[in-house]
Amino acid sequence: METHRPVATAAERQDAFDRLSVTGWPWGLFSLIAGMAFSFFVFGYALIYWRNADMDFMVIYSALAMNDGKQQAFFDHTAYLSILSVKYWFKLLHGVGLLDAWSLSSMPPASDVAAFDAAMTHAVRAGRVLVFLIAAASMLVFAGLMRAIVRDWRVALLAAQAFAFSGGVAVHSRILRSELIAAMPVIFALMILIIAGRRASRFRPAALALAAALCVLGLESKVQAILLIAVLPLVILPFGGEQSASVAFWRNRAAAWPITAVMAIASGAALGIGWPLLLDGFDLTLINAAELRPFLMGRFGLYQLALMMLIAACMIAYAVLWRVSTVETLTSMFAVILGASLALLVLYVAYDERNMVAIANPIEKMLVFADAATTDVANGGGISRLMALLLGDIGSLLARYTFVLQPSARPTVFLIWLIVPGIVVAFRRGERLVAVQALMLLLAAAGIDTLGVRRGLKTEYFIFTDPLIILAGAVLLDRFAPDLSFAKWTHPAAVTLLACYLVVGQAEPVKYAFKETGPESICEWNKHYMPLLPLPWCPPRS
Repeated sequence: METHRPVATAAERQDAFDRLSVTGWPWGLFSLIAGMAFSFFVFGYALIYWRNADMDFMVIYSALAMNDGKQQAFFDHTAYLSILSVKYWFKLLHGVGLLDAWSLSSMPPASDVAAFDAAMTHAVRAGRVLVFLIAAASMLVFAGLMRAIVRDWRVALLAAQAFAFSGGVAVHSRILRSELIAAMPVIFALMILIIAGRRASRFRPAALALAAALCVLGLESKVQAILLIAVLPLVILPFGGEQSASVAFWRNRAAAWPITAVMAIASGAALGIGWPLLLDGFDLTLINAAELRPFLMGRFGLYQLALMMLIAACMIAYAVLWRVSTVETLTSMFAVILGASLALLVLYVAYDERNMVAIANPIEKMLVFADAATTDVANGGGISRLMALLLGDIGSLLARYTFVLQPSARPTVFLIWLIVPGIVVAFRRGERLVAVQALMLLLAAAGIDTLGVRRGLKTEYFIFTDPLIILAGAVLLDRFAPDLSFAKWTHPAAVTLLACYLVVGQAEPVKYAFKETGPESICEWNKHYMPLLPLPWCPPRS
């Protein structure tokens, strides 16, 4: 007796990825921005101005002060680019008649409560609009770079969606903190290096110069970016392939050596211009004034030198692994120096040596705000105490990654649940290069998150590692897409995941929108961070 297979329905025959991206690429990006804007205006823009005052006030105060010709007032980590961007944003809005309170001198006195509240409301909302625009632009850049990394544009669109509604972006698209402007340049640097590494060209050293510049710009905004920068040389090593070998131009020494010489001269000139900045950064008088203690062996500058050696060693290792010529490698090293030096010169826009001290000694600056246990270990607590501390932090991180044992507003945890078995499957199928690429990205994220546990791994820090997790997932999904496209469970599973992702990612903004606490806690620090701007609800200053 002949048996007949049931006829497949139209939905079963249709590619699941097509069903997940019916809008196409341009309208898909537009819908993501529309979704981000909806969340921003409903759960961010209209919040009372002191709701996220922690960094909102500190950044805005410095911007107002600088618009009056005064110095930057906030240097903790350092928020330099955040403050600078708000300063010029306020100046632009004032120039076109959209913002009256754009400097300290234009702020009403605290005694006029109604006028002060109105002025600060306008200033804070203007700042929130700026960060939303930066977050939206970051999403578009992330999406564009992702499309150049993966083969399937639908995977790139899904990755962009995961980024747009991740916990980190949900927080930073509505408050004036420094993490977004610090993390995204370094993430973009990594993505540029992946693209440039996979597809050799005559202009690849220029891509490395741009990546180096982006890393330094990230560090100028927040010293915690040093953790992301430190793992980048190692993460990039497996991202090569048959097209990574140097093109003919870089194998023709007669044609390439002059370019190398020009790059060496340019990098030397840029480094020379920025050299006074480096001298300030390691000036012991300035370091002592900042109350920094050396992190390694009682001397400043040792781990910075080790990081430079690591970068050089990884560039050489990449050249050996993927057949990059000696001339191109040397040119790329000079290009890295050039890009980093040029980015350092941005500090001259509004120079203060305190920023340079923090940027030159990022770990020492981070340890100023570390808890007692971390400080004790950093000051020579011994290997046993260090291992005990790390093991405890790793255990805490694993509990957070389960989400069940320790929930958080971090939907990328759900991606980790898929990435880990995806790496195992890739290894078993012989797709070892893809597996190693995803594994390196995931380990980098886990390593940075482990160090963040000491500060509570707050949602504000997710922006440093969420993109790494999304990248790891996209790399695996791009390879497995042909196998998953017509599986019956792919579409319903993806829809369920996206729904959970969206709900969890918006948890933090919703929580802040319905928070009922008052602004009194601001009085604990406003005299220190805002010395020239009394607040109506705080006791009068003596």
